[in-house]
Amino acid sequence: MTRNPDGVFPVAEGVLRISRAAVNCYLIDADDGLVLVDAGLPRTWPLLRDALSSIGRGPGDVAAVYLTHGHFDHVGMCDRLWHDHHVPVHVHDKDLALARHPYRYAHERPRFTYPVRYPGALPVLARMVAAGALGVHGVDAQGDVRPGEDAPLRGGLVPVASPGHTYGHCAFHLPDRGLLFSGDALVTYDPYTGRTGPRVVARAATADAESALAALDALAATAAGVVLPGHGEPFRGGAPDAAARARAVGID
Repeated sequence: MTRNPDGVFPVAEGVLRISRAAVNCYLIDADDGLVLVDAGLPRTWPLLRDALSSIGRGPGDVAAVYLTHGHFDHVGMCDRLWHDHHVPVHVHDKDLALARHPYRYAHERPRFTYPVRYPGALPVLARMVAAGALGVHGVDAQGDVRPGEDAPLRGGLVPVASPGHTYGHCAFHLPDRGLLFSGDALVTYDPYTGRTGPRVVARAATADAESALAALDALAATAAGVVLPGHGEPFRGGAPDAAARARAVGID
């Protein structure tokens, strides 16, 4: 879990994890088209092409991008997918402005103190910079991810409201495959501290820690067997256990 290797990894039938610089996005091959959950950093692009090539497809075959939230490390390929391949991008309306301006995010504690307090995180932060973390363009997404609606989204995704990390954060549940794409509401690696295991991302990048911890209840309620986080390795002990562990360790 500590190595966070770059690459393309199958995590379930029809689902590939694309990881660069400890940032994950996920390609889902569904009956109604290819769906990308989150869009990593800009220089994740070669790995996305590799993932698509492995199933005989290309970037223009992606039907939609669904963002768990609008932070810079989750929208990095959106601009290229939209402008070069006309792939629509979808997010909760409370994160629309953030997706347009992905560096303007609320956080409870100053970011600059964390590398001093947690020097073990520095190598991954350097990898994120090398992957384009300082040059992300925002995107004009569609604010139509609405938890609680009866019909699932493309790919069978069911949005799960999980605000706290950002005000409009939504995880995505894939009930027929027992998967929960938890975004940064529940991770197994925190890039701000270098700590591993199920947890909520540090206050350096979390808008409302109290709400983020409360949102763990909604994630646990999905009873998904596998949690696929925005950072870190998959957790195969189930969403209820992952949420309980995250609650137990609290938030830095």
